[in-house]
Amino acid sequence: MISEFANELTTGGVALFAVLVLIALRVPIAIALLLVSFFGVYYVTDVNVALAVIRTVPFEFSAHWSLSAIPMFTFMGTLAYHTGISSSVFRAARIWLARLPGGLAVATNIGCAGFAAASGSSTATAASMGKIAIPEMLAARYDKGLATGVVASAGTLGALIPPSILFVLYGVFAEVSIAKLFLAGIIPGLLTAAVFASMIILRCTLRPELAPQITDIDSSEKWRAMVDTWPVILLVVGITVGLYGGFVTPTEAGAYGSSVTIAVGLLQRRISWPVLVESLVDAASTTAKIFIVAIGAAVFTKFLAISGAAFGLGQVAQEYIAGPFALFLVTTVFFLFLGMFLDPIGVMLIAIPVLLPFYEAANLDLIWFGVIVVKLVEIGLLTPPVGFNVYVVKSVVGDDVSLGQIFRGVGWFLVCEAMVLMTLFSVPKISLFLPGLQ
Repeated sequence: MISEFANELTTGGVALFAVLVLIALRVPIAIALLLVSFFGVYYVTDVNVALAVIRTVPFEFSAHWSLSAIPMFTFMGTLAYHTGISSSVFRAARIWLARLPGGLAVATNIGCAGFAAASGSSTATAASMGKIAIPEMLAARYDKGLATGVVASAGTLGALIPPSILFVLYGVFAEVSIAKLFLAGIIPGLLTAAVFASMIILRCTLRPELAPQITDIDSSEKWRAMVDTWPVILLVVGITVGLYGGFVTPTEAGAYGSSVTIAVGLLQRRISWPVLVESLVDAASTTAKIFIVAIGAAVFTKFLAISGAAFGLGQVAQEYIAGPFALFLVTTVFFLFLGMFLDPIGVMLIAIPVLLPFYEAANLDLIWFGVIVVKLVEIGLLTPPVGFNVYVVKSVVGDDVSLGQIFRGVGWFLVCEAMVLMTLFSVPKISLFLPGLQ
């Protein structure tokens, strides 16, 4: 019965509460996780075991081969950002779609999807596309909420469309195939982009004042603009086909992407020694930040296992959470709560050790769960009070657009996100179709 696991669950609950309190006191997430885990293991065992965990787990986790994909994809993303090769997708979409209702916003949405596929980073996508697209939309007298909201929202596609750093981290913690996770994110990512585009067109059709019609488009440039997108197409197709066909591992795919980006940058004369150095420094810095938080989460996972809390959570799932929908609601509330205070990686790495035992006990597909997790992280990037991507866009536009206007613009996209999330939950085949073909 559940009473047998009361002590273990109490220990785990107190530990999670302590982590949140430390984070609220502005202790870095990694330090909070490490401190609570050390003293937690010390409490349930002894100081020697606690010291052994601190000594061994960081090395064992960091030495995991699959994690080497993170610096590769991060470097590919920083190269794509600093060389500007991904902006070609927006330029092509702008020429082809500008005459649609809300055409520039639709083009921005597609441009974000293309940049996300080349960078794997939501914040990099929002920052880059914000600098390119928002000034153009504001100059065309687009509604400020629509112009900034589409960049902040479509920027989250970087978390779902492969390559995705979040999928790499989830795959390591959940011990599932990262290649299958990448494939699982393709259709949900494209579905999200399609729903966003449909909402923009519908809103702007009903309220044309949101997006005045653009007429000064040189149609003769259409095919030339399409040709300019070949570097992004080469990256996306090469990575997807390589993973789908089993020709490359995720790490090798990241190395391929970085090599192609460098080659394209040299060919188009967009890369120089300072740009290369800046890209390497940014990639190293980002990788270090990700790894230190991930190490803290790995130690916290070890503590949950040693204390018995993980097993206790599994028993609770079996006895008290009646069916997948109830578990889905618990997951959604947990992520939205954490998302109010923490950055996306922190949210995911704290939530996975707590929620994974529930899904394992319920015998639910962990690939599908991974897509749900990343989709919830996407939503967390937009919800107040943190709304990480909203603040990224705010830093780009400065005083031209207020924070309230950006959040109001994002509201329409959050409705779309909720619709897509429910669809992915109700029809798991959407996420599992491509992985199932391997």
